[in-house]
Amino acid sequence: MPTTHDTDAEPPISPDRLDELLRSLSIEEKAALTSGVDGWHASGAPSLGLAPMHTSDGPNGVRGMTFPSGSSATCTPCGTAFGATWDVDLVAELGGLIGAEAKRSGVAFMLGPVLNLVRSPLGGRDFESYSEDPILTARLGAAYVGGMQAQGVAATPKHFVANDAEAHRTTVDCVVDERTLREVYLVPFEAVAEAGVWSMMSAYNRVNGVYCSDHLHLVHDVMRGEWAWDGVLMSDWFATHDTVAGALAGLDLEMP
Repeated sequence: MPTTHDTDAEPPISPDRLDELLRSLSIEEKAALTSGVDGWHASGAPSLGLAPMHTSDGPNGVRGMTFPSGSSATCTPCGTAFGATWDVDLVAELGGLIGAEAKRSGVAFMLGPVLNLVRSPLGGRDFESYSEDPILTARLGAAYVGGMQAQGVAATPKHFVANDAEAHRTTVDCVVDERTLREVYLVPFEAVAEAGVWSMMSAYNRVNGVYCSDHLHLVHDVMRGEWAWDGVLMSDWFATHDTVAGALAGLDLEMP
């Protein structure tokens, strides 16, 4: 995958300093960081001066709670319109625009882009997805991530994985063989992992009988193991089912 728009900026603090700060937290403070505090915020750490972290959705620009006085958000084209451009540089530019507006509004995590594939014209959220093609989706997704994170706002590609149907989306069991997972559904998520995305979102649905937030094979073995991705994996809203299974798989943050 192209890396033109990858974000390799130096972190604001060193890993050693980060470890020191984490060790200073109590067990209760560490536990609080694993769950949201309301519909739009992940928990902060007051003893470190870390405020609750604002998340915002945005299938066509920034939306969510409120904007600072006098500001607004651009209604950008939806994901399918992005996909129709086939233009990596333009999508990176638009990702940067959305990231800048999110930053201005105090957003820490933008909940996108949607990397699920358009598998049926009846899909209720098809407009949020780029296309039916995994390679096109992968390249545009990586470009969007790079553009947004260059503004200091975490992109959160979603929904990992095979969340391509709206009907019964919170309970449906998507039965997918390993080859199809590897060659189709996982391709866009692997691309953004390689591009250095800071966060991703697990899906509502089950894959081969296991809820995605609890999926030991897909999260622990593939995402954390094979891809060596160490970003923040958050659940979709109310999509966790087993705290132990989620923790063992590698889920970091239960929302909301």
